[in-house]
Amino acid sequence: MKPIIEFKNFSFKYRSQKEATIKDINLAIYPGEKVLIVGPSGSGKSTLAHCINGLVPFAYKGEITGTYTINGQNPHDLGIFGLSKLVGTVLQDTDGQFIGLTVAEDIAFSLENDMVPQPEMFERVAKVAETVEVQSVLGHAPGALSGGQKQRVSMAGVMIDQVDILLFDEPLANLDPATGKRAIELIDQIYRQDKTTVVIIEHRLEDALTCGADRIIVIGDGRIVADMTPDELLPQDILQQEGIREPLYVTALKYAGCKLAKEDHPADIQTMDREGHLAGYKGQVRDWFTQTRVPKTEQEREIILEVKNLDFAYRKDKPVLKDVSFRIHKGEMLSIVGKNGAGKSTLSNLICGFLLPDQGSISLHGEDILERSIKERGESIGLVMQNPNQMISKTMIFEEVALGLQVRGVAPEEIETKVFDTLKICGLYPFRNWPISALSYGQKKRVTIASILVMNPDIIILDEPTAGQDYRHYTEIMEFLKGINKEKGITIVMITHDMHLMLEYTDRALVIAEGQLLADKRPSEVLTDDVLTKKAYLKRTSLYDLAVGCGINPPSDLVDCFIYYERENGRKMEETEPCQEY
Repeated sequence: MKPIIEFKNFSFKYRSQKEATIKDINLAIYPGEKVLIVGPSGSGKSTLAHCINGLVPFAYKGEITGTYTINGQNPHDLGIFGLSKLVGTVLQDTDGQFIGLTVAEDIAFSLENDMVPQPEMFERVAKVAETVEVQSVLGHAPGALSGGQKQRVSMAGVMIDQVDILLFDEPLANLDPATGKRAIELIDQIYRQDKTTVVIIEHRLEDALTCGADRIIVIGDGRIVADMTPDELLPQDILQQEGIREPLYVTALKYAGCKLAKEDHPADIQTMDREGHLAGYKGQVRDWFTQTRVPKTEQEREIILEVKNLDFAYRKDKPVLKDVSFRIHKGEMLSIVGKNGAGKSTLSNLICGFLLPDQGSISLHGEDILERSIKERGESIGLVMQNPNQMISKTMIFEEVALGLQVRGVAPEEIETKVFDTLKICGLYPFRNWPISALSYGQKKRVTIASILVMNPDIIILDEPTAGQDYRHYTEIMEFLKGINKEKGITIVMITHDMHLMLEYTDRALVIAEGQLLADKRPSEVLTDDVLTKKAYLKRTSLYDLAVGCGINPPSDLVDCFIYYERENGRKMEETEPCQEY
């Protein structure tokens, strides 16, 4: 069989760069394979994807050495239009792909360009809509759909051309865990049904592996570090060395001293248990669990924020939040989790004053703050949005961090002192005279946090602080937040879809679904509760399956053991971003 994608001694250097982004790539992907491509940010995996779908070299110019073919043809001869008939790409930002005013129009766009007769067009749109389960929203505007529905519409738009290769760029980044799981199942269904070659680029490796993969290709510093089956890769330390989060149960088995082998089929914990491979490691896991003594939780601290009987609706006939009540304690790190559209971001907007509730109260230090303005609340409560580019309004770092103090009339000498002190805490002092445009995404995120931190707030609310980040940048951001929480006693509230973040960095989770507060529990209790995870569109942790397989009951105790061990002894990523001069 001939490869459908083949690179031979291939390198690519962007026109504006001195060094090649991908170097000496030799890779063959065969028809009908499902391949995962993983690697840290900046490793070159997105550039490799751009070579496959034609953005390199037709949109992104640069210098190519070596050769590559798509379905046996030279991409230069095909052009970007010709490649689009072979390769369908589903972007991380699905909104950037929509063209039609309705879902049906968007799916049919390619067919209209090809002048397909209308009866055939209707038939093909209906068929592909049924495959991806969007037949009920064909008349809706794509922008009005949920995150999961948008992704399925994007998939339909590229599948309608009956392409040979489906390329997915971070398909899980903006989805809640259950919707992400359904997306992977749908990709697997298409893969099996149409024998389409599937290439997935994804940071959430454990979630991407739920429906298996033929191979995992690990990219590091522009080169292929590993190209092997999941069962061959997971027993090794390659993922950890490259800064990629391996499945939690694999990490737990390694913490327990287990020497995994490919014959154990570690790519799936349920397969390991079902085929008896887990049995040989039960004793080690139980011994490690018994020897790791998890300390008792601290006594309840001072209440800093209290929400009582909160109701809110954008439209009277569609309530978004219903009778929500909870308390947040001083100095804690807390997560708010739930499905897309559950009301999590609405809740944060109500707390910050961007919206006013229909009913209920919000108290800070025991005082009702509903009558306070956004500016007044902003002195005590800071909100950091998911996309740092949506918050930044100045050109230079110093100006951006100083802005909040300037509008409040603080003296220039005091502003300089406070800004410099905050930049030092955030690790940004060496960049104080840099333009923001010269920063990485993670550094921009720190700038937005610094602009809030300089106001000395009591509470910082972060919306998806680690979305789309690789494990190194994820760890860097979270360790930084953990540091300011401990050193300055600032309460950190995180709205997140990342179940590992919830487990490792927060001691309490508020679970919201259909506008109601379903639970206020320890993260380990949330992610080992089948009923709760289904209601809230979360995903049960694989540590639950490990606990059940090893006879540890309740399973939440093993989860607590893992998180405590990881916090105290776990492998931490080192910061490797150089402090360069601009």
